[in-house]
Amino acid sequence: MAWAVSGFIGLWLLVGGAGLAPVSTGKWGGLLLTLFMAVVSIVLSFPLAIGLALSRQSKLPVVKGMAVTLIEIMRGTPLTVFLFIGDVMLPVFLPNTISLDRILRAMVVLVLFCAVYTAETIRGGLQAIPRGQAEAANALGLSTPLTLGLIVLPQALKISIPALVGVFIQMIQETSLVAILGLFELLGMSRSILSNPTYVGRYAEVYFFIGLIYWGLCYVMSIGSRRLEKALNTEH
Repeated sequence: MAWAVSGFIGLWLLVGGAGLAPVSTGKWGGLLLTLFMAVVSIVLSFPLAIGLALSRQSKLPVVKGMAVTLIEIMRGTPLTVFLFIGDVMLPVFLPNTISLDRILRAMVVLVLFCAVYTAETIRGGLQAIPRGQAEAANALGLSTPLTLGLIVLPQALKISIPALVGVFIQMIQETSLVAILGLFELLGMSRSILSNPTYVGRYAEVYFFIGLIYWGLCYVMSIGSRRLEKALNTEH
């Protein structure tokens, strides 16, 4: 909890909190930028993923078709391609008066990319719920939104926890790809360090340390998911 709170406090100070001068996003970098992109992508993509998963199971052809099209396009194309599209082509479709920050453009792509994979994971959990539970809820007079929110979705998300954590761990690792856009996240910062004449040839030390940080972040998330599964296990 202290780490989570300190992260929000640090972000608040960066944007000019407590009377400090705001730090432009162009100067953000390193572990801060990696954690910021990973956390924001996971948090914002989750509700979007639930909407996509439910839309793909919708009986309305238009809604289902739009969800399927978005999911299949995003899943069938490498993330690198969409990062370049977001960085180069997105400003072309915007008015000249609107200028999106490069980090914001990367965030939009990461959120969409994470959402489609999370949506498919949640859809797998939804399909694992017996149809009889929804029918029983309808027989008791519950509306469709209440049936989804109180009965179906909680069970589906519980079943999907291991796969969801796998997607989120992959998302943490995928943030390293924004280095190709010139953003100095953790991997981009390591390249900046290696370009310093003082550290020429220190590839093993730098990349081992970077890999250790990524492993630590992913392992902590894995431990948290196991504890969450244990806390939600009501079968024994």
